[in-house]
Amino acid sequence: MLLPLVVLLLQGCAHPIGADKVGPRQGYAQVNQSALNSDKCSSETLLVVHRYDLDEQFKKDPTSVIESLHKRAISDQRRDILFALSELNYYEADRLRTSLKSSETRQAPDYYFASAIYGYWFLFGHGPDPQPDAFDRRFRLACDLYNRALAQGLRSTNGPDAGLVLASGTRNLPTGTVDVRFATVNFKWKFEDIEKFLPADDYAIYGLAVRDRPSGLGAPIIVVGKTPEQKRFPRRFPATVLMRVPGSVKAWSEGKLDLSLELYSSFQTSDVEVDGKTVPLEADMTAPLAWSMNDSYVWKLGSQQFFSPVERIHSSIYFTQPYEPGRVPVVFVHGTFSSPIWWAEMWNTLHTDRALREGCQFWNFIYNSGNPISISAGSLRAALLKKVEQLDPEGKDPALRKMVIIGHSQGGLLTKLTATDTGDLLWQTVSHTNLDTLHVSPEIRDQLRTNFFFTPLPCVGRVIFISTPHRGSYLATSLIRTIAHKFMSLPQNVLYAPASIEQLREQLGLPKEIREVVPSSLDGMSPHNKWLLTLADIPTAPNIKAHSIIAIKDDSQPPDGSDGVVKYTSAHVPYVESEFIVHSSHSCQDKPAAIEEVRRILLEHLADLGITNAQSSVVHK
Repeated sequence: MLLPLVVLLLQGCAHPIGADKVGPRQGYAQVNQSALNSDKCSSETLLVVHRYDLDEQFKKDPTSVIESLHKRAISDQRRDILFALSELNYYEADRLRTSLKSSETRQAPDYYFASAIYGYWFLFGHGPDPQPDAFDRRFRLACDLYNRALAQGLRSTNGPDAGLVLASGTRNLPTGTVDVRFATVNFKWKFEDIEKFLPADDYAIYGLAVRDRPSGLGAPIIVVGKTPEQKRFPRRFPATVLMRVPGSVKAWSEGKLDLSLELYSSFQTSDVEVDGKTVPLEADMTAPLAWSMNDSYVWKLGSQQFFSPVERIHSSIYFTQPYEPGRVPVVFVHGTFSSPIWWAEMWNTLHTDRALREGCQFWNFIYNSGNPISISAGSLRAALLKKVEQLDPEGKDPALRKMVIIGHSQGGLLTKLTATDTGDLLWQTVSHTNLDTLHVSPEIRDQLRTNFFFTPLPCVGRVIFISTPHRGSYLATSLIRTIAHKFMSLPQNVLYAPASIEQLREQLGLPKEIREVVPSSLDGMSPHNKWLLTLADIPTAPNIKAHSIIAIKDDSQPPDGSDGVVKYTSAHVPYVESEFIVHSSHSCQDKPAAIEEVRRILLEHLADLGITNAQSSVVHK
């Protein structure tokens, strides 16, 4: 007899409505729950479902609720119905995507695509309700629903590696047919050079400090270019797909809905006009970079280039983005036993600065870092001049002739030889014979002139030296060089060049250390190398500004200290505009202090050129 009484008492203690004390994260999670981050819809969508007493029906059959609200939206033009339809379609698409029935998974892209259509109408559609503003919680959620749903809705299939289909055509969606018109806008890639398009949101990034993700509207994607056989270095670019949906729910129900898909390069376009408003494009600048790093080949490139007698990748300039007139090229030159991957953190961080993103274009110089320094410097110079001639033969782009060259370690020595007039000083370190009086062929004389006589390049406006061994590296001892020579082979075009040492040693009276063999880059960075020590004392050209970033790996202060490879006294040169100390080991390109100093220098460079969006950002030290 007491049992019913106990049950009644217990029920009386359990309130059906109440509020539990929770932590800040739990409270925030409930307020901001949506189909994007949970298995529930947002409160704003549930409000619409509840308004029409569709709660129980939604639990049993979400698609019937979508159909019911779509019919209501034809006559009831309240904007919150459009928001609810966008989220409900996304919710249903997520459910179908993970279904065990293949017939259901095939439908998921169509529901995603419908979600993007309703999301667009909520943001930009016309009706009695005003368009939402930035303070409306639904505004940002609708943008995210639109962006993610559009990418998922363009999948060719529902598989994990499925690419996106960007093409004109007709799609039969659950609530009606749509005609799609596709076009590229300021997109410089040819479609025959593209392998596939991938949704950037399919990938989680690791190993980089920041994910450069400018906010806005549109689906960020990774453009995967075809890789020619002779160039194994992958080409991956960021882009954004935008969908415009003129019309209304009524027009769609009547089978009259036309929409457009537009593909934009994230390097060329940051904003678009939608319904008379300037709208930023959502982009993901980091995802293509990180995705390309999945290729193990790029991690092996530095060592393979150093030890191999053949160039795995031809020494040349390689773009991280399509050439854009009016933007200053910033060229990264890697060091010994290295490759462009060591610039990834710096490039990725610098690109988050809109002034740099819009004022600069970032390139890489790849070379065989085992070659003699003078030969690699000649390759860099030739590659820069060739690129300028190819891109701007008529000289209409002044920014192309104000390049900033940034070199790390050995790359800093190559960089200096783009900005220095050496006269015959370097030649005098190997021979006191007048070059013009040598009894050699014109081809050999030209080869020697290329390797020993340097003048400033007219396309270079500023240089930055990072951890550069101007007076050699104390690790480049004779023992280290001897060991390295046992594992490395110089390319045949170096060993058997027309101006080979074997043919010229008698006439030149060469020093003993280079009389028998062609010196490698390690020989060139010996602290006893007269050629290198002479170069260190030659200042850069007066019209080219130079800067030094020097690493010291402990708390030592100049003139003491080293980075473990290069001493401060070797990296220091008196003719630079600025010298900045980073407490780091030798490879300091990824350190925040070094990146921020490069950022400061680049902004200063743009400001000097009168690029206004950089003038307001530059900070002088």
